[in-house]
Parts: sequence; structure tokens; C-alpha cells
Amino acid sequence: MEFQNGPFTERLKSMELNRKNNISFPVRGLILLLFIIGIAILQACTVRYRFSGASTQGLKTVSIQYFQNRAAVVQPGLSQYLTDALIDKCKAQTNLKYLTEIGDANFEGEISDYYTRPQTVAADAQAAINRFTITVKVKFTNAVNPDLSFEQTFSRYEDYDSNIDLSRVEKELSDKIVEMLVEDIFNQAFVNW
Repeated sequence: MEFQNGPFTERLKSMELNRKNNISFPVRGLILLLFIIGIAILQACTVRYRFSGASTQGLKTVSIQYFQNRAAVVQPGLSQYLTDALIDKCKAQTNLKYLTEIGDANFEGEISDYYTRPQTVAADAQAAINRFTITVKVKFTNAVNPDLSFEQTFSRYEDYDSNIDLSRVEKELSDKIVEMLVEDIFNQAFVNW
């Protein structure tokens, strides 16, 4: 199509180009429909990951027996705190149903050591750092896959300044150590990397 020179020539040229580059309504509707279907498919095909890495394949239930404190020094409440922390970890990180009787996965054990010792000595032959340690013996039974069962001792510690009396930091340090112990026990039982 030839355009003549005149005041409306540029407007006509622009309209002709828009008509050539314009996508028709049915094509636009089809593209929109395909886009919506694509989004729906992506929504339906999501993959869910559990970042705990816990593998409970075949297990349906878990039980945790009370951990007796058989250490030379018995800290009141530590047994219950450790037992409850392990129960909470299993409930939060697995889809296993918690039972008070024996489950497919069962934890039992005892607190075998609870002590503090000098770790480093300063120039004046006095302890500079003390190490506070808690040790737990654990028996884990996997009724579905007995090869994953174990009996193991777990030990964790925290260091503290020897100028500070243990009674002032004992609760805080115990909480940290129990948290680490529970993580170690849980990982040994359920995280098979």
C-alpha cells in the first residue's frame, strides 16, 4: 500500500504497522489460557522437602522411655528435661506418632556422667577454664529395620571461666548441652546421610 504525503500520512503508516504487528484476540486468549494452565500444572506438581533430613521410612510410631540419672552427681530435673527434649525433637522433626508404650522406634537410656573438670591451667597454676560435661547412654531400637538399631554413648560439654561458680551457669550450660545431645541422638537414629 502506497501512502501519499500529507498531514495524516504518518498516522496511516502507524495504523498499518500496528495492524501487521497486532496479535488477534483469539490468539491472545489462547496464550492467556495456556499460561493459566501452565501455572495450574506447576502448582499441582510441587515437591515438598523436609529440611531436617530425617528418614523414618516404614516407621509409624516412636516411643521414648524416661532417661534415668545414674551419674555420680544427680541434678534434679535433668532426666525429665532430657526425655522431654527428645520427645519434642521427634514430634517436631518427624511425622511419627508418639506412644507411651513401645513404638516402631524406641529410645531408652540413662544419664551416665555429669561432671566438671579443670581444662586449662593459668600461669599461677590455677584453672583458667573448666569443662562441664554430660554423658548419656542410649539404646535405640528400630523394629522395622533392626540394622538401624544401636547402643551408643553420647557426650557433650561446654567450657566456662573458672572464676565463675558452676551454680551460676549450670542451668544455661545444661540446656545447651542437652540440646546438642538430643541433636546427636536424633541424627544417629533418623538422619542417614
